[in-house]
Amino acid sequence: MGTAIFFALFVLTAGSFVFVYRRQRAAILALNRERDKIRLEEKRVLDFLHGLGTALTESSRPTDLHVLIVEGALRILEGAGGALYIVGHGGEMLRPMFVSRSCPPFFEVPESVRQAAGFAWQSYLRLRAVPAQDGLLGEAWRGTDPILLLPDDPRLSPFRTSPLQSGSAMVAPLVYGTERLGVLVVARGSGGEVFGESEFQIFRTIVEQSAFALYNALIFSQAADKKRLDQDLQVAHEIQRILLPASAPELEGFQISGINIPAQQVSGDYYDYINIDDEHVGVAIADVSGKGVPASLIMAMCRSVLRSQATAQLSPAVALRLVNAQLFPDIKEDMFISMAYAVLDKNTATITLCRAGHDAPLLFKARDKSVSRINPPGMALGIDSGGVFNRVTADFSLSLERDDCLVLYTDGVTEALNSKGDEFGMASVIQSIQASASEGAAGIITRLTDDLRAFVGTYPQHDDITLIVIRKK
Repeated sequence: MGTAIFFALFVLTAGSFVFVYRRQRAAILALNRERDKIRLEEKRVLDFLHGLGTALTESSRPTDLHVLIVEGALRILEGAGGALYIVGHGGEMLRPMFVSRSCPPFFEVPESVRQAAGFAWQSYLRLRAVPAQDGLLGEAWRGTDPILLLPDDPRLSPFRTSPLQSGSAMVAPLVYGTERLGVLVVARGSGGEVFGESEFQIFRTIVEQSAFALYNALIFSQAADKKRLDQDLQVAHEIQRILLPASAPELEGFQISGINIPAQQVSGDYYDYINIDDEHVGVAIADVSGKGVPASLIMAMCRSVLRSQATAQLSPAVALRLVNAQLFPDIKEDMFISMAYAVLDKNTATITLCRAGHDAPLLFKARDKSVSRINPPGMALGIDSGGVFNRVTADFSLSLERDDCLVLYTDGVTEALNSKGDEFGMASVIQSIQASASEGAAGIITRLTDDLRAFVGTYPQHDDITLIVIRKK
């Protein structure tokens, strides 16, 4: 009897041990599986982050980053389909940058569109931009936090009529600082496992890192664009310098000097010397309204047209009438060109001048050191087709005596500002001319530019500066 009881107790104890052992073993195996799962998730997340870093290189394309974000999120979260939408210029449309296979639509697709001949879900989703205020994508875009959509969520109902049905999904705005960049979507099919809280937390991390990567890619792209623009502007600057005279012409009886100092890399001012014949030289100075590239393009066009029309033309007014007729159809309504064009005659020592709306040239008389403005009437180029321009624009002749000087300038000289907001002004220009007239044409330009620099100091130059001095020898 005692032996039987002992044996029964032994069997019960052994059975309990086996039961406990199996439970512990199962628990250990489950923990190991959970640990392996966590390690796998960690590896996938680390691979994803490494991929984001690698994508932000000079040789990478934006599409590489877009694909990486979607496919990386699907791999980590074991999603069936996903999409990345980036907001377009103006913030009105969400444009699909990458839509994976099996990604359901997260916006309404009209029945008429679905029934149209040749309709294909994949192509349609990859091409269809969505208004930033519409539907579930718009809701995510307007919000600040990711959205978890479970099977009973009514917001999934409209999307269950397509072949690409979704059982659960996660949608989030991609926001970095104050920059709203787009929307990320990850979905699982209707027959798959539903996203849980752990996946939702991982999704939040993916969204944060993706927004950071996209913002940095945007900054990198803008920096690259600026670098290319700077290079293009530098090339434009070099081309424009080539268009300016390399040296002053030699004309018996006259001394000529000129300079152009652009406020930016390219200038809307220009000056030019035109060899009309052995006895005459044309001298032009012009200022295109506006600054930067548009003004520089108009400047180059004006130079070319003037050169083509001034050849063998001794009347500046006639030359400018022809220039205006050719330029007027091609100039925008809000742009114009002020110009002064003079023809120098070595035989008579006279200058024939036409002022097309330009700042009045200054005449320095050596006998009394007086400076006066030469202000004949005239209209700027490009404003009128010719009816008024041809009537008011005329030649004006003046004779120079020995050491007399004619100074042509643009308003960047008189309107140069210092840090107090004061203008250099006409009085200062006249004073500089009178103080340096005895030093010749080049000396006047040197004195004027030196006085300008001293007046302006470190204050940024806000307008182009161009000067031409013609002195009678």
